[in-house]
Amino acid sequence: MDPMDHTPATDWITEAAKAAERQGSGDLLRVVLIVMFFGCILTAWFLLRGYKEKDD
Repeated sequence: MDPMDHTPATDWITEAAKAAERQGSGDLLRVVLIVMFFGCILTAWFLLRGYKEKDD
């Protein structure tokens, strides 16, 4: 297969669905939960850093 060939989006989605059926959702769920966990921490840090008192 030539690397310059592009597969349509529907083919990619179909292949991803087939792979998910074989693999199950365990790994995907684990990755999503880890990303959500660190995203919440990062969001909390970003929002709360504005409330820090300045000692000027």
